Amino acid sequence: MQKESIVEEIMKLKEERNAIILSHNYQREEIQDIADFIGDSLELSREAAGVECDVIVFCGVNFMAESASILSPDKTVLLPELGANCPMADMIRVSGEREVWKSFPGYREQPHFVFPHDFTLLDIKRQYPDLPVVAYVNTTADVKAESYICCTSANVVKVIEALPQQEVICIPDRNLSAWAQSRTKKRVISWDGFCHVHDRVTAEDVEMARREHPDALFVAHPECRMEVLERADHVTSTSGMLRFARESDAREFIIGTEVGLLYRLRKENPDKVFYPLRKDMICPNMKKTRLQSVLTALRQMRHVIKVPEDIRVRAKEALDRMLAIK
Repeated sequence: MQKESIVEEIMKLKEERNAIILSHNYQREEIQDIADFIGDSLELSREAAGVECDVIVFCGVNFMAESASILSPDKTVLLPELGANCPMADMIRVSGEREVWKSFPGYREQPHFVFPHDFTLLDIKRQYPDLPVVAYVNTTADVKAESYICCTSANVVKVIEALPQQEVICIPDRNLSAWAQSRTKKRVISWDGFCHVHDRVTAEDVEMARREHPDALFVAHPECRMEVLERADHVTSTSGMLRFARESDAREFIIGTEVGLLYRLRKENPDKVFYPLRKDMICPNMKKTRLQSVLTALRQMRHVIKVPEDIRVRAKEALDRMLAIK
């Protein structure tokens, strides 16, 4: 089937189903081109919640579709590729068959303490009930439901500062936690999780990119390592990168995030030049969704993502606490 025919049928089915198509900034160009809304995960879910529609086709990864289900429980949420998951989100689980029941009595003396993988979230909550859990939106619905409050890469510091406690646990990204720690006097205890796309970047990569593009500003995502963030001209989320590029007087930019964002950056700023920090900053899960995936999902109403109500309500409370912070 030709691309034009696939797009034509997608548009026809979208109208028949009263559907909208959401595309994360990291999606393939062909997916961004057919989307009604393009953005980051929570931004898209909030947008969809305010639109009159029956079906949400979320072109992203699993936790993003769950967020849409959390905020739009009366709408049908479809994930075109069921195998599109987020490895970082999967690095933390609520519970397991084996209860760890370890203890770290000296964790308060360790300035950069990181809870190891063999812990579960419930283990930590039982043993350290005085520490609020701040869950990155890049987590599954059940993890959000067991957390006190959510955060995004853009507002993590603001969320931490709004809490009365002087110590918090941030999950699951150790790099985002380290970035937050560098911006607050409170103690941030992290989880040993990471985004494999951002975590692979090194200080040497930054120096090489700067040598190749000496006139470019380097903009980095806070999921990168601190050695990378410390060398950035600006650290911000994907939405922040779009805004920074639009408002900056600079003409050239080195972009330290998944390469899918460069398509939108170039479309919105045709008079500016954007270089990937590394050409292999590619998330294979984000690239799983193709036009045929969207067409099949709409044809068959396939891969419905529905968060159970008891989990949805508690996860929404964590999101609402974040959204209530001014």
